[in-house]
Amino acid sequence: MSKLPPHYQFTDLSDYGRRPARKIAIALQHTSVTPVHVTSWFILSGILAIICMLMGYNIAAAFFLILKSVLDAADGELSRVKNQPSYVGRYYDSIADIILNFLFLITLWHITGASLWHVGLAFIGIQLQGTLYNYYHVILRSSVAGDTTSRVFEDHAPVAMKGENQRTVNLFYRIYDTLYIVFDKTIYYLDKNATQCEPFPRWFMTLLSTFGLGFQLLLMAAFLAAGLEHAIVPFFIAYSGLILVFIAIRRWGL
Repeated sequence: MSKLPPHYQFTDLSDYGRRPARKIAIALQHTSVTPVHVTSWFILSGILAIICMLMGYNIAAAFFLILKSVLDAADGELSRVKNQPSYVGRYYDSIADIILNFLFLITLWHITGASLWHVGLAFIGIQLQGTLYNYYHVILRSSVAGDTTSRVFEDHAPVAMKGENQRTVNLFYRIYDTLYIVFDKTIYYLDKNATQCEPFPRWFMTLLSTFGLGFQLLLMAAFLAAGLEHAIVPFFIAYSGLILVFIAIRRWGL
């Protein structure tokens, strides 16, 4: 199920795992497996990718990065087919993503000898890329009556959904907020007025989807498979320059 009404759906280049994710969700629909279980599976896949990188098995590492991306979509799909929306699951997913991204880059630092400063810049760049994409995507969804599990402004813990414990939601929100607040506020201050814009055109969202986590992992996997692990950190540093380009297009071109 799409997070957007049909008229506003766009080609999401970061969402290539959606079709197999739906198949996984349908296969699990009538089982006891929950979306949180699937999120835990993608964490395991990310850890296996790290182990493979450390051992020099780049092709296997690329496979597990792609699998992680597919499972990252499958937890949300399973939530929808089971009609079990969850703030705990949403925050658990995001917390796992940022920690794994950090570990991926630390692993690349270890195996390539890249500067820690460069690794830090690449991590900041990757997170800002993803934050910009999510910011605009959530704004689009909220403006056209799309999925509302994610909020434009995550400035307070939401009211727990049916079946959730409010204390658990509060805990996961606090962890999420601690990890993401700097990136969220940076993007917000770079484009405060984005919420006042007309719904973004499809071509813009398609181009912006190259900042989505799925596409970032696809790029990492491609570099690893090609034996170019040394190029991953500098690539993401340079690629982050497009953040200001997309914001400029949104502010003055749309």
